[in-house]
Amino acid sequence: MDPRRQARSLALQILYEIDCTKHPVAEVMAERLDAEAWTEETRQLASHLVAGVLEHRKQLDVLIHRYAPEWPLDQIAIIDRNILRIAIFELTVEHEVPVKVAINEAVELAKTFGAESTPRFVNGVLGTLALREINLQPPGSASRSSTAE
Repeated sequence: MDPRRQARSLALQILYEIDCTKHPVAEVMAERLDAEAWTEETRQLASHLVAGVLEHRKQLDVLIHRYAPEWPLDQIAIIDRNILRIAIFELTVEHEVPVKVAINEAVELAKTFGAESTPRFVNGVLGTLALREINLQPPGSASRSSTAE
């Protein structure tokens, strides 16, 4: 399996536990990272995703609320909320993954970990965000520089 896909899955499990239990982040990270023989790349990517989501959680949650306004954040299933947080972090902060890839990966996580309706919900929220947010292009990309002229 692709290290980035494994890292997303691992990050999701870590974020889910942190969100559900309020266990200390360092404790959850250490336990999950040591639970299996992950490659160093997977461990680093998962740690990066978790740290990024936790650091930017408030901004990510604002975007979730904006693009899923009919669902108060605390009523969105914990797994769904964290799938969205990871994808939105990749889309709006990290800018290292193409938009379609980030959305597809989130939908795959939704199929694996979510309820029957989760993939459709995740795809809808992320698809709407991708259509409406102008800051999804990496800095210096052609589409952004052309609007600055």
